[in-house]
Amino acid sequence: MVQEMRFEMNPFSLHQHNHTFVKCALCFVLMGLAVRLWFSDSIRFSSAVDSVETPPEGKTESLAPEEQKAESLEDSLPIQTPVSVDFPGNDNQTSQKDSAKCDIFTGDWIPDPSGPVYTNESCHAIENHQNCMRNGRPDSGYLYWRWNPRDCELPRFNPERFLDLMRNKSWAFIGDSISRNHVQSLLCILSQVEEAVEVYHDEEYRSKRWHFPSHNFTLSVIWTPFLIEADIFEDINGVSSSDVMLHLDKLDKNWTEQYKSFDYVVIAGGKWFLKTAIYYVNDTVMGCHYCPGRNLTELGFEFAYRKALQMILNFVTGSDHKGFVFLRTTTPDHFENGEWFSGGTCKRMVPFKEGEIDMRDIDRIMRDIELEEFEKVVADAGTERGVILKLLDTTHLSLLRPDGHPGPYRQFHPFAEDKNATVQNDCLHWCLPGPIDSWNDLVMEMLVNG
Repeated sequence: MVQEMRFEMNPFSLHQHNHTFVKCALCFVLMGLAVRLWFSDSIRFSSAVDSVETPPEGKTESLAPEEQKAESLEDSLPIQTPVSVDFPGNDNQTSQKDSAKCDIFTGDWIPDPSGPVYTNESCHAIENHQNCMRNGRPDSGYLYWRWNPRDCELPRFNPERFLDLMRNKSWAFIGDSISRNHVQSLLCILSQVEEAVEVYHDEEYRSKRWHFPSHNFTLSVIWTPFLIEADIFEDINGVSSSDVMLHLDKLDKNWTEQYKSFDYVVIAGGKWFLKTAIYYVNDTVMGCHYCPGRNLTELGFEFAYRKALQMILNFVTGSDHKGFVFLRTTTPDHFENGEWFSGGTCKRMVPFKEGEIDMRDIDRIMRDIELEEFEKVVADAGTERGVILKLLDTTHLSLLRPDGHPGPYRQFHPFAEDKNATVQNDCLHWCLPGPIDSWNDLVMEMLVNG
């Protein structure tokens, strides 16, 4: 007990006790100052918020109608707790934007001041009918737009990388003249890196083949407008001397016999099935499409087109050739006030916005058939044999570009002699350069990112 008293009365202990007392007093003073400062700042912050959220009386009368409407909507909404900018949803949005699973076919055409990567002077692969600048088209605004998917970025086509990927490979576009239009666009873009050498063409210059020597890459276009066997009786200008004879049970050997030599193919068709045709199965007439005056069953183009697609897709998925196959959907035209043969024109100079145009029934029917048959074969056969099958759905984005066609400028300076001349318009094919160049951006994205 004495020892304890001595310890407490030690001078060093007393000094330590006094020091502790001073510390406590100082802490109380500092806490008081902190409370005062916090309370003062809280008042100022509350006042500042009130001054923003509560406008002076009568202030809302000077707001624009849109702002008044917005304020009215905000007043009717429940107050929500502010969320941190670092919450996980932002990370998910970023990954979704960069995700390869984004729908690159849903989007808008947005202004692109940089314009096309080639011109009619820098590219020598443009056919006369699509060479709108050379043919005297006076406006150039149609050149300054690019396709922009809504949920992800679509990079520009990279010709260097494409050619590196295609080293020692072969590629074919198989279909009608739109496929030829498409391959010209690709040739023009690739010409920035290497000029292709034409090594083959058929008698009518409809089917062609090019070679890129530095990369040993072969690019072909095979003209087969029905993709199935057909007897066609029309000249280069589309004038028919007899109805088409279409064999619904036979694929066109012009492309099937070459199929295994291609590593990549883009298959497309559709428009030719709208022509008057007599349908054959086992070399026997079974019906027709639009054949008034004949004692034949009207089966309709839908029947023939579906039959053709079924054969094509079964051939591709049933082949032991492990190719990479794109099925491109139908291309809508933009003829107004008539068709190509009855004075139809396409004079619009800017893209449509979403909701400004509806797809025509014919185009909707064809695209629906394409989607249905594509989904069937993927569900039934899939890619069991190693075939990669992709849907290149260019229909909707093309529908929004009525400004991208040659129109009367499919001919060289059609109004040079007569400003009021009546000339045939082309509102189906695309000017080069033009909107069809974006199709290759899509192809590149699907090739690289799936």
